[in-house]
Amino acid sequence: MDRTDESLIALRRILRATELYERDLAQAAGLTPAQLRVLQIVAGRLSVTPKALATQMGVSQATVTALVDKLVARGFVQRLPSEADRRQTNVVASEAGRATLENVPDALQQRYVRAFDRLEDWEQAQLVSSLERVAAMLNAEGLDASPVLTTGEIHAPRKRG
Repeated sequence: MDRTDESLIALRRILRATELYERDLAQAAGLTPAQLRVLQIVAGRLSVTPKALATQMGVSQATVTALVDKLVARGFVQRLPSEADRRQTNVVASEAGRATLENVPDALQQRYVRAFDRLEDWEQAQLVSSLERVAAMLNAEGLDASPVLTTGEIHAPRKRG
């Protein structure tokens, strides 16, 4: 087998692992990877503003609003008025949301982060460089992306009209 085929097989394995994780997550908790990430961020703090969530995730506030709407509908988070600024709304994890986090499969990106953190500094730099090169080879370097491993879009669907 030549290196071209080996590289394509490695890419396919990465895509397949992401697809399988998404399916397991949907079956276990009924969440998308992006919804899970929002829930993790919210549960890790006393409260967080939608703007802070959007900034941390690298997505628009409209995307965060759509994700939070779905989590509110499921009872995993609540929107509460800010005590410091009445114009602001804070997002807070509910008990159901915290319980859900305890029962979800280990997030693919968390496994990746743990393994990446164990690499030497030079290995991390080499891996980032190689992944950026792959993105460039696929003309994907300009695509909007957040640090959530998913095969689909995480942005709010655009309304047709």
